Amino acid sequence: MSLEKQMRNGEVYRESGFKNPTDVNYAEQLAKQRLNGKRLSFKFNHTDPSDEAIRQSVIKQLFKHVGSRPFIEGPLYTSYGCNTTIGDDFYANFNLTIVDDVDVRIGNHVMCGPNVMISVTGHPLEGPKRRQGEQFSRSIQIGDDVWIGGNVSILPGITIGHNVVVGAGSVVTHDIPDNSVVVGVPGRIIKRLPPINNQI
Repeated sequence: MSLEKQMRNGEVYRESGFKNPTDVNYAEQLAKQRLNGKRLSFKFNHTDPSDEAIRQSVIKQLFKHVGSRPFIEGPLYTSYGCNTTIGDDFYANFNLTIVDDVDVRIGNHVMCGPNVMISVTGHPLEGPKRRQGEQFSRSIQIGDDVWIGGNVSILPGITIGHNVVVGAGSVVTHDIPDNSVVVGVPGRIIKRLPPINNQI
């Protein structure tokens, strides 16, 4: 199986040491994308906070798609940036980290507290399988009207529904259905919320 298919299918893969020309070329493409994402994150983090026009321009270059009226406090960190899609009215406080080796899709009206980590990538549990840099990546989906509290970690492969609150310090290890409040390590549902009235 090719490197690209391994990544897209959530299989364990490495990003180096290939002999197949297709994999070598794809790994080189990934390296360029990673460097560009880090470069744009660096640029964003070193802009004047009062120069909102430049900050907005950099965000739009960094991410695959950004909706209307995003506001992100620096610093911001991404693995790629180009694999992340963000909806309208996105807000993130300080130290948002998005490890987006594969797709991260964030809906509309999503708020992130400080030190939120969204990571599609993990590593095998068995030590010997990590020695050559083996890892896996599984897409993350976050719905509309989600509030993610400070110091929350969202792990690979998670889907968070609409109208969800994730309490500060939680570690999200399982999918979260719509209209839920989740807290703890690992995160667990402690309350169900009424569905959002579309007229709000």
